[in-house]
Amino acid sequence: QVHFLESGGGLVQPGGSLRLSCRASRMITSTFNPATMGWYRQAPEKERELVASISSGRTTNYADSVKGRFTISRDNARKSVYLQMDSLEPEDTAVYYCNTVPHGVNWGQGTQVSVSS
Repeated sequence: QVHFLESGGGLVQPGGSLRLSCRASRMITSTFNPATMGWYRQAPEKERELVASISSGRTTNYADSVKGRFTISRDNARKSVYLQMDSLEPEDTAVYYCNTVPHGVNWGQGTQVSVSS
């Protein structure tokens, strides 16, 4: 059973930055390395959405709402995925999760990101 450990969230003012980390603690390397990994977010009363993804070849894709502000990266040796978030906006407030793309059935606890003055 895959288990994701997300961290790095917090409260930040508009225009600020955060760096999220995710470790796929129970994903074996031979499964993690070829997988496309993604960061998802769920805002209150909204559906979970994919905001960024990175393939095994490090091709990245971003939702239009975060393009130019967020950067996804991965470290296969650490079975980890990161999300650098700059120029944060109140609309980015959500719980952020990582998972494969397409996502599996198991989710981590997520990490709360709150953007407010």
